[in-house]
Amino acid sequence: QRNGFRVERQIILPISYKSLKLDEGYRLDLLVEGAIVLELKTVEAIRDVHRAQLLSYLRMGRFKLGYLLNFNTPRMHEGTHRLIN
Repeated sequence: QRNGFRVERQIILPISYKSLKLDEGYRLDLLVEGAIVLELKTVEAIRDVHRAQLLSYLRMGRFKLGYLLNFNTPRMHEGTHRLIN
């Protein structure tokens, strides 16, 4: 716990497609209170592929809320993007 919130790092999210199952398909950067996915980036700009990645995590894990956090910006609010499933 950190500041009263339960935070888990590098959570493995398995992938299932038809009869194929990959136990270590995706890895969530951070999961807050078992409900909010935080995907951490240090990139020039957030692109559609980053949004699609987070949206896939939200759908597959049945999470409702996620944030893309890009640390390569002058001000953190410019690098924060919220996605809702």
